Amino acid sequence: MAASITTSAPEVKDLTRMERVGAHSHIRGLGLDDALEPRTASQGMVGQMQARKAAGVILEMIKDGKIAGRAVLMAGAPGTGKTAIAMGMAQALGPDVPFTMIAGSEIFSLEMSKTEALTQALRRSIGVRIKEETELIEGEVVEVQIDRNPTNPGKTGKLTLKTTEMETIYDLGQKMVESLNKEKVMAGDVITIDKATGKITKLGRSFARARDYDAMGPETRFVQCPEGELQRRKEVVHTVTLHEIDVINSRQQGFLALFSGDTGEIKAEVREQINNKVAEWREEGKSEIVPGVLFIDEVHMLDIECFSFLNRALEDDWAPIVIMASNRGITRIRGTKYTSPHGIPIDLLDRLLIIGTTPYSEAEIRQILSIRCEEEDVEMTEDAREALTKIGMQTSLRYAIHLITAANLVSRKRKAAEVDVEDIKRVYHLFLDEKRSVEYLREYQQEFMFSEDIPESQQNTFGLGLKAMDMSQ
Repeated sequence: MAASITTSAPEVKDLTRMERVGAHSHIRGLGLDDALEPRTASQGMVGQMQARKAAGVILEMIKDGKIAGRAVLMAGAPGTGKTAIAMGMAQALGPDVPFTMIAGSEIFSLEMSKTEALTQALRRSIGVRIKEETELIEGEVVEVQIDRNPTNPGKTGKLTLKTTEMETIYDLGQKMVESLNKEKVMAGDVITIDKATGKITKLGRSFARARDYDAMGPETRFVQCPEGELQRRKEVVHTVTLHEIDVINSRQQGFLALFSGDTGEIKAEVREQINNKVAEWREEGKSEIVPGVLFIDEVHMLDIECFSFLNRALEDDWAPIVIMASNRGITRIRGTKYTSPHGIPIDLLDRLLIIGTTPYSEAEIRQILSIRCEEEDVEMTEDAREALTKIGMQTSLRYAIHLITAANLVSRKRKAAEVDVEDIKRVYHLFLDEKRSVEYLREYQQEFMFSEDIPESQQNTFGLGLKAMDMSQ
């Protein structure tokens, strides 16, 4: 007798939506109250009270939209939350205010000049809110009649729409009939028709039809029957960036160039004409400028030519708020033999409002690790969290955060519900941090190729002599 074989069907996963946890995906804002005072821990932000308060003041300047060409430098040691504060500002500004984030080295890898890459980044950070009035027909569908004439292949029909005050019958042509069929419009739907384009938009089902015994899904939305006239004028607002307008007007394929990425070099004459046109719209009240934010991370990677260009670009009327971040001390300005604070020339440094970030305390590191555990959906015991906090204090916060997922995988391997100290121990010994790695190199440097003796003066810099933390304590 053959043995029976049981097979389990593989779990079907939805691949249409991919959710990944990023380094700053837990940031929801700056965590400030209405008086711009920072809360101890709010919206994913922990500590850095002074820096967050300063960022809140800059945020208010941006929201007012009246100050252009201001630049801010966020200076601090690695792992002190500079990029996190910038991400918090982006979240607090909302989707309507342009926020462009680039790395200092990014402009050297593009197939265009450095100044063109910076100009595009600056213009990508300035929005134009364009207002236009359109005529709409809005009402509840009473009846849709489609006539099929055997002698005429084209479809025609009648559409009856009503509001609370009036009811009208409209004659339909073939295109409108096709649009109604495409949107699956039926009696009881509340729709809008754009008179200029003929576009039909379904707003939902009328509340009067809520009791009908129709097969409706959970996503069905019920709305009130519109009031007043069927035809009305509505103001529609679109927000586009100056860079998008530049590309559309400088490429033959128009807006398709935005999707293909073939933006290339854009002539100064094109930009000048667009600036003049946008200024005209502004005077006529058709549009308004929305100055956004350009965030340049690792700004010390820019060279002297880029700094000179930024010096001039910040004085322009069309300049956004520029926020830079650097973790360097007194270092060489790229492209020169001179040194300067943060690797930025003194004349540009003089224009900047500088926000300093300080190292996190033990309590703050513990709180950040708790937030990251929650974000990464990892259950961890109190002892394990305490051990991870000690690692963060002796090595770096980034290293401690990296160990969370690795320790979770180890705990799942032994079928545990929570990450324990032994899991933290295991991954701590498996993965070296920067200081233990340097100690290892120093011990075995003769066995590596092209190795050189590390001078005594640099040993403190590399953290040599630091003993590995005793995890058993």
